[in-house]
Amino acid sequence: MASGTVIASTPPGGSNDVGLEEPKKMTREDWRKKKELEEQRKLGNAPAEVDEEGKDINPHIPQYISSVPWYIDPSKRPTLKHQRPQPEKQKQFSTSGDWYKRGVQENALATRYRKGACENCGAMTHNKKDCLERPRKVGAKYTSMNIAPDEHVQPQLMFDYDGKRDRWNGYNPEEHMKIVEEYSKVDLAKRTLKAQKLQEELASGKLEQVNSPRHQWGEEEPNSQTERDHNSEDEDEDKYADDIDMPGQNFDSKRRITVRNLRIREDIAKYLRNLDPNSAYYDPKTRAMRENPYANTGKNPDEVGYAGDNFVRYTGDTISMAQTQLFAWEAYDKGSEVHLQADPTKLELLYKSFKVKKEDFKAQQKEGILEKYGGQEHLDAPPAELLLAQTEDYVEYSRHGTVIKGQEKAIARSKYEEDVTINNHMCIWGSYWKEGKWGYKCCHSFVKYSYCTGEAGKEIANAEADLPEEECREEEYMAKPKTLVEMHQEKQKEEKKKKKKKHKKSSNSDSDGEERKKQEKLKRALNAEEARLLHVKELMQLDERKRPYNSMYEAREPTEEEMEAYRMKRQRPDDPMASFLGQ
Repeated sequence: MASGTVIASTPPGGSNDVGLEEPKKMTREDWRKKKELEEQRKLGNAPAEVDEEGKDINPHIPQYISSVPWYIDPSKRPTLKHQRPQPEKQKQFSTSGDWYKRGVQENALATRYRKGACENCGAMTHNKKDCLERPRKVGAKYTSMNIAPDEHVQPQLMFDYDGKRDRWNGYNPEEHMKIVEEYSKVDLAKRTLKAQKLQEELASGKLEQVNSPRHQWGEEEPNSQTERDHNSEDEDEDKYADDIDMPGQNFDSKRRITVRNLRIREDIAKYLRNLDPNSAYYDPKTRAMRENPYANTGKNPDEVGYAGDNFVRYTGDTISMAQTQLFAWEAYDKGSEVHLQADPTKLELLYKSFKVKKEDFKAQQKEGILEKYGGQEHLDAPPAELLLAQTEDYVEYSRHGTVIKGQEKAIARSKYEEDVTINNHMCIWGSYWKEGKWGYKCCHSFVKYSYCTGEAGKEIANAEADLPEEECREEEYMAKPKTLVEMHQEKQKEEKKKKKKKHKKSSNSDSDGEERKKQEKLKRALNAEEARLLHVKELMQLDERKRPYNSMYEAREPTEEEMEAYRMKRQRPDDPMASFLGQ
């Protein structure tokens, strides 16, 4: 490493406008002076380094922590500001006193319509489209009557780590007074019961035994007052509090168990997966089997439940980390001071800029070769499906054009709301049409905002349609005398009926002409099919490399005559008379 050498690097983005340059290398003399100054500062003989805020920097802090990264601002002095939390990037959390609402405010109903409220019920928490109340004939926006109360919307709280684990957040201390009052009442009831028992014992004369001769000699009788007090103390809950063990401590030798390397018993042991002695080696000391035990069994490694411990080395970010480490070694050999553990951010940015430059270089190299030698048309060739007009996708159609098997064409969806039913209807408006009117298919109603009547509505609509219209018209004609215009219209109707009868007679003669046309079309189709078969036979005799592309194939639906000709000319190998077709 020669002294005085300087190596400048370009910015990671690849542009010169950013102005970020990698720090230059120092000479050996400057490096020695810097190390001596650091040693003196660590020993306390030299003053500590000061950051931009005037605070001393601990000399024992490593340089890669105290120095400002070169890709941020290489001109800044060493500081620890970039290691501290940045206030503009901190999330805003709720305070510890914030909590969800409890209860609903009474007597807080609105009496007038408020701007921005629901036009139907008058609540401020939703709009007319999301209103769950029955649609009013005249909305609250115009009547200002029966304004619905606002929904009880809870606030959106976001707590930090301590706030989420604060078990007393939102607790009301007044709730504890109810427990105190309950226990005080129980204590008072115990005292009153005890006083009643003492009064009963005094009245019965049981407490007069204190002056007995056994008590005078220092002996206590079994039913003495002290023993009864002791028995009453047995009922106290805190009598055996001193005998209780601390939580988490149990000195019973039968229960003191230490378990290591817990394993689910249903798991198959690694050495039992393949009993072949020549399979993967199992190390009993480390309990490791690095190779795949199913390697020689023909099973796919992706389908087995365990494929060895080596899969960890080739999954996740292991490969990308290895590539980054390799790039760091190559860059260090070429004079750039980068290290994966010491300065990972710098290495990552340099590696990204290197990949961008590498892709640009490959693109420029490719363009240069194409400009010099040509051949762009071979790279832009269409796929084989388009060249041969054939694909592997099988779709079967019926005679009417509907898809029987295969993938159907995706239905185009519009930006407007579709399949939205209203007023209890099962179908949308426009699903039924009759006599120039649109309606609902579920009830045959022609009124758009009407409520669904179901099968009853269909029956009523059909009954109205089945009325004898001709009888009503005849009765009207009998009641009223016919005018000259009506008589003229009747004559025209009779003439039309006569013409229809003549047309039916002539249609029989036309059917013969249609049959002749069909036969002529079939003959042309048979001739075309024979020509196609001859062309295919000539192509099959040629070499595969000399066959022309079928790119000018006309993709259209075959006619009925062409399909019939194909069926007639098709050769079936299982047909016993197939050998006589060419004779």
